[in-house]
Amino acid sequence: MMTDKDTIQKTSEGLQDISPVKRPRPFDASVEGEAVGKPARAKPGFYLVATPIGNLRDMTFRALDILSSVDLIVCEDTRVTGKLMKAYGFKKQMEVYNDHSTEKQRDQLIEKVRQGSAVAVLSDAGMPLVSDPGYKLVRRALEEGVYVTSLPGANAALMGLQLSGLPSDQFSFLGFLPPKTSAREKALQKWRDVPGTLLIYETGPRLIDSLKDMQKVLGNREASVMRELTKIYEETKRGMLSELIAHYQNAGAPKGEIVVAVGASQAEIQTEASIEEQLKAALAHMSVRDAAEVVSKATGKPKKAIYTLALKLASSS
Repeated sequence: MMTDKDTIQKTSEGLQDISPVKRPRPFDASVEGEAVGKPARAKPGFYLVATPIGNLRDMTFRALDILSSVDLIVCEDTRVTGKLMKAYGFKKQMEVYNDHSTEKQRDQLIEKVRQGSAVAVLSDAGMPLVSDPGYKLVRRALEEGVYVTSLPGANAALMGLQLSGLPSDQFSFLGFLPPKTSAREKALQKWRDVPGTLLIYETGPRLIDSLKDMQKVLGNREASVMRELTKIYEETKRGMLSELIAHYQNAGAPKGEIVVAVGASQAEIQTEASIEEQLKAALAHMSVRDAAEVVSKATGKPKKAIYTLALKLASSS
């Protein structure tokens, strides 16, 4: 049974209220499915390790294996990662790596791997490189032919997509929008005509202004606001952007880390409905391939996407 002490409360000061967690019996990362007494030592390389976005128990067995066997952990904040390591009983050398890290530091880390070290790369929460540091290091390592792999796990954007109630077949991740209104509106303009659901990270104090800018630039679309994901006070609010703005103006800015999901424009939804109707009509007397080609030419939509939809419609009829 989950208790308050099993949950990470991530604040500006790091991870709070962590009680020691009994580590599960380890698995040999090199032999899938075989439990052993001690994990195999990680081979030299960079390991991008996902960490919990709120709930401390959202660590994978494989992540624990790797963290127990690497030589070095590079992370955004040693205080935050240190509390996570303490909760799982790890004592590891740690080094700060963030957006301000230099080319020299990247060279040094790559050299350590060349000399035989296994290095875990962690962000404060979630998947490294997803709105977090690490891209330049990984890009450089790949260019140098150094081994890089990922240990997937918790991710706020994808969890938000799942809980939003919005279509998940196409989506775009925008990360954090600029803090100023003019820059935020300019950034949103680029995504106004992009199909699919838009996923955005936001902070509580900026949420209302951000929602207003979304409505102004994108139109009054269906949307969801999700906060404190995986934590005790996890919450999702769904509605039109105008309804969400009214709610938070009345209730006040929410606390915690936030994911906003914004649905497609009404014009796009109508276009998609029209495409389905055209495909159904064409499939009544054409093959899937021919129907997809005809509708693709008529609508200007990519043939591959139309063909996939045609297959789906044909199989369900």
